[in-house]
Amino acid sequence: MQSLHLRNDTLIEIATFLVRRWSGKESIIVSISDQKEVQTKLKENKVIMFPLEKYQGTDFQKYRQFRTALWYEAMRIRYSSKILSNDHAFGFILNTLETRRIETIARTVWQGMDDEIIFRYGVAWLYRPLLNTLYGNTRIVEGFAQYFLLGDIKGELQPSAFEKVKKAINLASEIVKEAIEKKYGTDWLEKRVPEIIKILEIDPLLTIPISIPKISSGMALSEEEFVKTLNKIAKYREDDFGELDPQKISEGKEVFEEFKVLLEEAKRTENKGLSSETIGINIPTATNVDETKIIDIDLINHLKAKFKEWKSGWKEEHVFSGDEFDEESHIDGHKPFISDRKIAIKTRIIILLDHSSSIASQEIQYKKATLALCEVLEYLKVKFSVYAFNTEQKHVICWLIKPENLKWNNISAKRLAQIKANGSTPLAEVYNMLLPSLRSKKPDIFLTLTDGEPSDPDAVRYLMRDFKSIGIKMVAIGFGPDTEDAILIANNLRRLGYERTLAVSRLSDIPKRVLNVLGTS
Repeated sequence: MQSLHLRNDTLIEIATFLVRRWSGKESIIVSISDQKEVQTKLKENKVIMFPLEKYQGTDFQKYRQFRTALWYEAMRIRYSSKILSNDHAFGFILNTLETRRIETIARTVWQGMDDEIIFRYGVAWLYRPLLNTLYGNTRIVEGFAQYFLLGDIKGELQPSAFEKVKKAINLASEIVKEAIEKKYGTDWLEKRVPEIIKILEIDPLLTIPISIPKISSGMALSEEEFVKTLNKIAKYREDDFGELDPQKISEGKEVFEEFKVLLEEAKRTENKGLSSETIGINIPTATNVDETKIIDIDLINHLKAKFKEWKSGWKEEHVFSGDEFDEESHIDGHKPFISDRKIAIKTRIIILLDHSSSIASQEIQYKKATLALCEVLEYLKVKFSVYAFNTEQKHVICWLIKPENLKWNNISAKRLAQIKANGSTPLAEVYNMLLPSLRSKKPDIFLTLTDGEPSDPDAVRYLMRDFKSIGIKMVAIGFGPDTEDAILIANNLRRLGYERTLAVSRLSDIPKRVLNVLGTS
């Protein structure tokens, strides 16, 4: 099968979309880390996943495991009130019960996950350790988890220990069934865990050193043997899932269609190559960034509502003559007829964001405003790209936040969130970096957002002529702490040769000012 070359940031984008859709919570963020287990931090609205290479099997099998593990975490977010650590027996057992409870509830909503759940259990059977390799009461706890979730144990338990496990499983099944029937939650399950602890005769603080099993590369079984494993698990869960086809589960044709789309997207992204777009331009690479802190949903929704006419392509306006008469306007002395005017934004725009140290005190609000602008530009299907600049270790850095050929998404937001406000305002150097690329792309508008004068005004004036000579309209928005300062900054920018300058004293007004520029360009 074709190898999946997915950058982690692309995988995070897919995972974020899925986990938000499944969980119903738009604030969830996803990161990928080489850690000991998949984690969900409910208070932080965060899911931490393994990279694909940590899973067994082919690229497609790895993706199926990643996707189903993500689904379980989304269901925990949706249906669990707490998630304890697997490091100790009490939390390990509670999480095992909770896995069955949320799975049963969630399957009534996401019935298409049945095959993937059984597939995951089939692979989990390969992952789980032989009980013979474990010591002390850890063997009993692992035996309980294997038998409860998979319907069998790997290896052997002493007869007395096996009897404890079977008795604990019978009680666990009754507890989960009662929780579902009476709509009890995690807290109620937690109160029942001591009963299982008592039957197993273990210390609730017993350390569980294998919160996830060891993972080796490659499938441990042949396709035929794996289907047999699926068949055994399917029969164990037949009362819950009904009759299932192990061969169909193994093939996973429905998910493979989704996987093919990802392969095509990965190939397309590789061909268009973010890294090769412009020589000297850097791309922020961190993926464990919380972009939600710069997302202002109210501002985004307000702007979308304000500019929804642009989305439809028609604007209603009052005129002196027409087919539809507006009596109220006539009485008020306004133009009495209503007409629809076709509107469209065909402008291609480059946005450059000043991240010099002078914006540090209001960096979050600045980013909220610029992110809201980008969200609305994407909503209106405007072709745009976004760059930012700052200084790191005395070197001027120009960052690519969003290229024109890709959509604005949470990966773009993560890139924006991680740019730190630092350094001076070396506009001339940044313009020099961008000029070669813009000569070929020739956008309609190059918009610079800044709160200060450039380090070398003469060099900026000189470069301004180069941009204008290739047909690019140079626009700048100067923002300051109050109206007087903002106007002063805008006037200074005008003297540098910008064709249009605007002043903004409230950062939240930036998106509206930019959109109005597009509407009149």
